[in-house]
Amino acid sequence: MSKIHWESIYKSKAESEYSWFQPYPRTSIEFIEYFKLPKNARIIDIGGGDSHLADALLQLGYTDITVLDISEKAIEKAKQRLGARARQVKWTVCDIAEFGPADGQYDFWHDRAAFHFLTTGPLIQQYADIAQRAVRPGGYLVLGTFSTKGPQKCSGLEVRQYSRAAMRAVFGPFFRRLKCQEEAHTTPAKSIQHFLYCGFQRQSG
Repeated sequence: MSKIHWESIYKSKAESEYSWFQPYPRTSIEFIEYFKLPKNARIIDIGGGDSHLADALLQLGYTDITVLDISEKAIEKAKQRLGARARQVKWTVCDIAEFGPADGQYDFWHDRAAFHFLTTGPLIQQYADIAQRAVRPGGYLVLGTFSTKGPQKCSGLEVRQYSRAAMRAVFGPFFRRLKCQEEAHTTPAKSIQHFLYCGFQRQSG
């Protein structure tokens, strides 16, 4: 992904202008509740930028939160919004393709609207390899992508749409699919974007 492109987006727009903006990440939190994650679960939000998931997790009492984003500006804006609470979050400025987590470092991997910007087979496979290494056996992964009814572009970039079967094909070798659901996201411009969320559990071996 292009760091320059995303730095430009976050510098030029207010959060209420992002097409993906949601004041409360309802579907993501529902998955966390479904998985019954303990409050000390090691959570990473991929492409979290200045989304409000970290805010919601802190409010719920989670204590081990990492936010990774390619854009330094996005993370800077999130820190400003959270104020003193930002010190309770680990912030990582990194392209996911260059991320090198330790084996089993996380209990829960979350990604809403970052993964679908990877459009080539090698990049998609690289992402899956990083995720399977990072999530401990028995841990969880949740991905929110554009569904087959969703946009073909976002923020001027091509995206890849996913069906349940396509999501399973990518992550099935290492993860067992537990639950999928669709979400009709209303953008600040009042258009509808169709998302597909799928939750997986990391298998042993």
